[in-house]
Amino acid sequence: MENESQTTEKIRDNDMAKPGPGERRASSLPLILTVVSLLVWFGFQTVQLVLERSDLSQLKGNLEAAMQESQKARVQLEALITKTAELASQGNASAKTVVEELERKGIPIKAAAQPSK
Repeated sequence: MENESQTTEKIRDNDMAKPGPGERRASSLPLILTVVSLLVWFGFQTVQLVLERSDLSQLKGNLEAAMQESQKARVQLEALITKTAELASQGNASAKTVVEELERKGIPIKAAAQPSK
């Protein structure tokens, strides 16, 4: 009988020590909320980054025409500077003055077009 009462007491103690189903949910609720909030945050950030990338791509497309025009202007300016340097090398005084001013301001002139002394 003693063995039966000890066994019965152990069963009751085990039943008391085990958390019920409601207690398990309550203890995992913060974890669930944390995981869900992280998933929502990562989803939000992903959507924002995709939208920003789309906006940047659109801006790049809008600037493409301006970039092509600026490159055309640069090529024309370099051709003008090269022709002016050629004139300076041939002895034109005004061209020499322009080349000296360009060099003083730090504008590069191609070495092949510079006058040889």
